[in-house]
Amino acid sequence: MQILIEPSDYSLLNVGDAAMVEVAATRLNALWPAATLQILSDTPELLPGDLPRVTYLSTAGRRQWFEGGYLSITLLSQRFSMPLVPRIEGLLRRRRPEWIDPIKHLRRRLAGKKEDSPDSFLPSMQSADLLVVTGMGGITDAFPDYALQLLHILNFAKRLGKTTAMFGQGMGPLQNPKLRARAREVLPHVDLIALREGRVGRSLLDSLGVTREHVLVTGDDAIEIAFDRRVSRLGDGLGVNVRSAAYSGITQSSLQQLGPMLLEAASACRASVVAVPTSRHRGEQDSSALRKLLAGHPLSDYGEGLDTPRKVIDQIQRCRVLVTASYHAAVFSLAQGTPVVCLVNSDYYADKFMGLVEQFGGGGEIISLQDSRLAATLPQSVAKVWHAAEQVRPALLASARKQIAQGRAAYQQLYDIVCAKGKNLITSSASARAGR
Repeated sequence: MQILIEPSDYSLLNVGDAAMVEVAATRLNALWPAATLQILSDTPELLPGDLPRVTYLSTAGRRQWFEGGYLSITLLSQRFSMPLVPRIEGLLRRRRPEWIDPIKHLRRRLAGKKEDSPDSFLPSMQSADLLVVTGMGGITDAFPDYALQLLHILNFAKRLGKTTAMFGQGMGPLQNPKLRARAREVLPHVDLIALREGRVGRSLLDSLGVTREHVLVTGDDAIEIAFDRRVSRLGDGLGVNVRSAAYSGITQSSLQQLGPMLLEAASACRASVVAVPTSRHRGEQDSSALRKLLAGHPLSDYGEGLDTPRKVIDQIQRCRVLVTASYHAAVFSLAQGTPVVCLVNSDYYADKFMGLVEQFGGGGEIISLQDSRLAATLPQSVAKVWHAAEQVRPALLASARKQIAQGRAAYQQLYDIVCAKGKNLITSSASARAGR
């Protein structure tokens, strides 16, 4: 049994993404103890070294598979005008993805180029029995290029006859016509889709033609790691996370506006400020955003050393409440029974946070940064959640337990799907031999 894992982040510089990959690999190992797991990653050293039977596949081959221009010096390009070539390449990727690699090898030979290194992505796809997409909010207008690539890969896997599954998925917003059309073509053929929230994801999949028997709502896989590290009591600090990026809608001016409000809220609660960064991606490092947000506040550090899920989870243990503008900081917090105040400035994050809070049955406030009364609303919301923290904690922990059980059940359902397919293949083969 060979399993290929497509994660949401190949660099693993977001601790939420790293946590989801780790949980997926652990659960798949438990179900298939003799299986080999292959994870697409450029930084395997950032995953725990104790995952058994796990190998890593560079994403170079995957990137090359999506490079355009591979028809540009073939005979085909001589018969069609050059502007048509990208459209033909796109059609091949959608309808005949198995032709791409041979065409690229032909192109190299026609150009007199030596093979630099074997493209291991295609052989890995061909030899895998199962393709698993780990948790992400990837099928969305916020990341259209990545979403289209992922849909192409799922389509290719199905054309090869592979079992496909997606876990911990956040779906949408999805208004891009091209992306919706491709999702409608591909997602109904995925064997199992486990959603991290049911508020918008289920209805979106309904609209794309995905039958309900292939869809489960389980919560986020990363909940398990945080829940397992919970401590017996809440901390006394006010945790703060911000994500300044195009998809979050939080700008430099947003940080300047928010800083004084958060410090006022911490002062009103007589709480220390605790930095809780989760992303170290270039251009969206949370620790850098926290420096700008809390300029002048005497923090000893801004969380630069928090480079693993467990370090971030342990940092949240110092908090009674977390104010966050990134999704997985909220996941880690709620899963430990620590309530949250979520800051949103984009439809993408509004959907994520509303779905997450609904999954936990509450335990948080959601505040739009476009609220005209933000200067008053934010400190008031922090104070409200602060005073209710002990009261809501048992319900949050009970919800975390329930979601972990639902997540494990989803992986068990995938196991049953694979076993049923194997039995059907054996039966079909036996029937064919009997008919000869």
